[in-house]
This record gives sequence, structure tokens and C-alpha cells, in this order.
Amino acid sequence: MPASRSYDRAPADIRPVTIDPGFVSSADGSALISIGGTRVICTASVNESVPKWMQGRGKGWLTAEYAMLPASTGDRKARDISRGKQDGRGVEIQRLIGRSLRVVVDFEALGERSVYVDCDVLEADGGTRCAAITGGYVALRLALQKLLDAKLIAEMPLNGSVAAVSVGMVDGRALCDLDYSEDSRAEVDANVVMTGDGGLVEVQATAERTPLSRASLDELLGLAEMGISRLRQAQERVAGI
Repeated sequence: MPASRSYDRAPADIRPVTIDPGFVSSADGSALISIGGTRVICTASVNESVPKWMQGRGKGWLTAEYAMLPASTGDRKARDISRGKQDGRGVEIQRLIGRSLRVVVDFEALGERSVYVDCDVLEADGGTRCAAITGGYVALRLALQKLLDAKLIAEMPLNGSVAAVSVGMVDGRALCDLDYSEDSRAEVDANVVMTGDGGLVEVQATAERTPLSRASLDELLGLAEMGISRLRQAQERVAGI
């Protein structure tokens, strides 16, 4: 008999999602996203300049940073500064967040400005990078709306939305939105990033023990599409997209 899932979910279901916009009042845009037991604070800060290598092009830029707070996993995780170098996993994840968000930004409409999206994990129960992308988009949207309302830009510099969800094969079953207990024993796990209109941005899939068949990959992508559709609905409710 298959093990029951958290929140009594069916295989295609995602965990309960809440997004609290404007969670950090001092940020240009922010959101606290909770997906089950995973909680991430996302902020977007606008800087009226771009890196030197982009100056004079009339285009903006976006970059992201990601970190897990020391108590986010129960056992204390040392801060990067105490080790003198940035955690390799964190670097890989923040690059993913940046790539995912840049896909939907019109940098010419943004003008020569930089947006910094910071994602800090308060509690980790699986899917932190996916929550960071989903919540990071909301923070970004709110920051850009602030520019638009102040008439600093002529149009919303976004050409779509983006969200992400984890999927995997666990005990021979295809599941959507893995919590930590599922992710830790998955035969295959994947992170899927998609735009609101269904375009694939990135698929990170790894077979831990059993090679992934093409049919199983198609099944997982189908689950991801359904899960991301529900995440987009949560984004729409708070960001007006």
C-alpha cells in the first residue's frame, strides 16, 4: 500500500500555498511564500543603475541571491560568512532563480536599472528553490508595479509570469510537489520551471537509482504543468497578474 502524503494529498496535488505580499515594508517588492512546511521570504530591490558591463546599452538587469537561514532545517546551518565562502548549492540555486526570472523581463522597457531579488529560506521542507522562484516573481512584479505607478517607466516590463514546482518518482509513483520526506527517498526527482502560458524555462531532473524512461518524464512534466497552474492562480490572487 502506497505511503500517505502530507496533507492527505493525491499524487497530482500540491501542498497548501499562501503568499503574503508586502511582507517586508521597506523593500520595493516583497512576499512571504509558504508551501506546506516550506517558507521563503522574497524581496525585490530596484537600483537606478546597471553593472558597468551593461552601461550605455539602454537595458536593465536582474540578478538573484538565495540563502537558507541557520535554523531553517532544524539542525543549525552555518552562515556562509562564518565559513569564508558561499555554499555551492546556494550559488547554483540563485543562478537558477535569476535565469528563471530574467526569461519574463523586458529589459529595454525596464531601462538602465537593476533589480536584485533576494530569497531567504525561513523553513525548509522540500522545494525551496521552487518556492523562491514562485515567490520571487511576485516580489518582482510588485516592485515593477511601484515603478509604473510612480511613472518612472512607461509600461510594465514583464512579458509573462513564471513559477516552479518539484516532481518525482517515489516508491514507483509519479508525485507532484515533493516534501522533504518524499524527496529524500525519491528514485527520480526534478525541478520544473514554466511560464504562465506553459513554456518550459528549465527542467532539472536526476535519477538517483532508477533510470528515467521517456514515458515517465512525460508523466512528470504533465504533473508539473498542473501544479504550476495552481501556483499561478495563487500568484494572480496577490499580484493582480
